[in-house]
Amino acid sequence: DKAPLSKSLLLVLSAISILLTLLFQHYQKFFAYNLQAIKEDFQIWRLVCGRTICLDLKDTFCSSLLIYNFRIFERRYGSRKFSSFLLGAWMLSALFDLLLVEITQYIFGITINSLPSGFLGPVFALFVPFYSSIPRVQVTQVLGHFSITNKSLVYILGLQLLTSGSYIWILALSGLISGICYNSSILKVHRILCVPRWVAKLFSWTLEPVFSSAEPTNEVRVGMGATVDIQRQQRMELLDRQIMMSQVAQMRRQRQQQGGMINWNRLFPPLRHRHNANYQDHRLSEQGIPPPTEVSEEQVARLMEMGFSRGDALEALRASNNDLNVATNFLLQH
Repeated sequence: DKAPLSKSLLLVLSAISILLTLLFQHYQKFFAYNLQAIKEDFQIWRLVCGRTICLDLKDTFCSSLLIYNFRIFERRYGSRKFSSFLLGAWMLSALFDLLLVEITQYIFGITINSLPSGFLGPVFALFVPFYSSIPRVQVTQVLGHFSITNKSLVYILGLQLLTSGSYIWILALSGLISGICYNSSILKVHRILCVPRWVAKLFSWTLEPVFSSAEPTNEVRVGMGATVDIQRQQRMELLDRQIMMSQVAQMRRQRQQQGGMINWNRLFPPLRHRHNANYQDHRLSEQGIPPPTEVSEEQVARLMEMGFSRGDALEALRASNNDLNVATNFLLQH
């Protein structure tokens, strides 16, 4: 839900890869990432075909699972910013692929004529925001020394993908470098390599209805591969949504009785004190309401990129005590 781009990449790329492997093997040569043909015969189109579709089903499986896990960034940043990241990482990694191949040949004397095909550069680039922005929560320990966290499975999938081919480390390194460059606030790459707003609207009108999913109405059972932390997080999100909806309904009833606007600063007191074990003793009266929270302009910009107005973004962030996830969930529900 709320990740149509991730869903389209997962379905379309996997379907084409399976068809090329099982039914149309004689067309695989057009999707080979042949560096020699690119440099000597100027077949630039191979940069598009060879860096989009995987020709190895193991790479298809691992990259599909990683795209599924990384859908959290599309939900957090919006489809336009997520697609801009993928586009920028894809273009930068293509450049770094060629540079790393030339450096390898110059230093070690190894001539590399082809690399593994697939949408691998942007997938490895997504590990950069995954490492820096997703919190690490310990789930359990193995043998009393090795910690298992909510991010361990994703790193294991990345390691499996890294070891699937002889020269795939070049794609991994170029993807990581491109992800660092795109996220860098110094280089400002995200301001240059981005999807125009009109293109994002065009795709939202044409393709988003095809790949959009219905919002789940009830809490569904988590699959066998999920960790306890994921189950706990889903229950907390459901509880947050129920609390917000009940408080909004109560505030609307008060507004109808008294007249006037909703005071957003009174909307989330339980959420602000959720991590406090004695939060029930912190019920604020109207006279004791704290001053408005200072809002981060970066988080306001993220909400505006999702399509919300600046006023709604400011009020939602102040009401949620500058919690971007809570503010986003509330705005999406209203």
